[in-house]
Amino acid sequence: MIEYLIKFLVIYISCLFKFVAGPILGSAAGYSLWEIIIVTVGGLMTTVFSLTYLGEWIKKNWTINIQNKKKRFSKSSRRIVKVWQKFGPIGIAAITPMFLTPVGGTIVMTAFRVEKKKVFTYMFISGLFWAIILGASIQQILAIPMIGDLLR
Repeated sequence: MIEYLIKFLVIYISCLFKFVAGPILGSAAGYSLWEIIIVTVGGLMTTVFSLTYLGEWIKKNWTINIQNKKKRFSKSSRRIVKVWQKFGPIGIAAITPMFLTPVGGTIVMTAFRVEKKKVFTYMFISGLFWAIILGASIQQILAIPMIGDLLR
C-alpha cells in the first residue's frame, strides 16, 4: 500500500508541471484508466487553483520589477494571442494540457483576466477530456502485442 501511495504521489507531483506525465507514468505504473484520470486531472487542477490564487496574492502584495531585454512578441506569444482572439478562454484551456502545461495555461488565462470560475471550469473540462483521450490511447497502444512486448 505504501508503494502504491509513493507512486501515486510521484505521478501527481509530475502532473503539477507537465500534464502528459500523468497518462504516460500512470500507464507505466499499471494504473487503470480511472486512476490515470484522477491523478492527472488532480495534478492539473491543483496547479490551476494554486496559481490562480497565488498569482492574485502576488499582484496585490508584491511589486516585481523584472528588467530584461527580451522581444515583446515571440513566435509562441503570437500564437497564444491568435488562439485567444479566435477562441477565447475555451481555446486556451483546450490547448493547455498538450502545449502550454498547467502552469503556462493558468498564467495566460490569469493575464487575460478571465474570471476564476471560468478558469476552473474550462481547465477542468479540458483536463478531463485530454486525460481520458491520452490515458485510453496509451493503454490501447500498449495492448498491441508487439509494442507491449518491446516495453517489457
